[in-house]
Amino acid sequence: MPKVTEAHRTARRDEIIGAALRCFAAKGYQRTSMADVIEESGLSAGAIYGYFAGKQELFAAVAGRVLAARQVDLEEQRAHGEALPPGVVMATLLDGMRREPFSHVIVQLWAEAAVDPEMGELVQGVLARVRETVRQRLVEWATAEPGRVDGDPEAWATRVAPVVLGVAPGFMIQRAIVPDFDEEAFLAALPEVLPH
Repeated sequence: MPKVTEAHRTARRDEIIGAALRCFAAKGYQRTSMADVIEESGLSAGAIYGYFAGKQELFAAVAGRVLAARQVDLEEQRAHGEALPPGVVMATLLDGMRREPFSHVIVQLWAEAAVDPEMGELVQGVLARVRETVRQRLVEWATAEPGRVDGDPEAWATRVAPVVLGVAPGFMIQRAIVPDFDEEAFLAALPEVLPH
């Protein structure tokens, strides 16, 4: 029997994550079943379960892929080596999120996390990673802009990151339910209202 290479395993895992992302985008998290992912991927149930124990684990992998893409967006935005101001950090993250094919599902997941402890734990894990990403960018900016923040940059960033991150739900919820919500104006205003 031929040995499966790590490259093959990584490619197969990515293929499954892609199928799950398409299913979540089409049906939402709750209405997507593992059978849907199996059908979308064209793989056997055994192949899928060989990589992922279930839908929640698949969601975590999809969230990880999306977060990694946002890290790339932030790196590209700071290609000149300058620290990004808080408003630019959030505008970059939110612009990337709105381009994701399943961005409308995020609001559903937040609501589900509020009433389902297992989903809550999963979403909290993803949120912790996003918060840490934002916190690190705030530390970079506060360090590069001495005198612009009150106290130690690390302490300031830790204190302020949850507040700065709070604009994300406002953007995502308005985008999902307000028919005349102006996404562009919201993103353009972030650098004006957050420290810069």
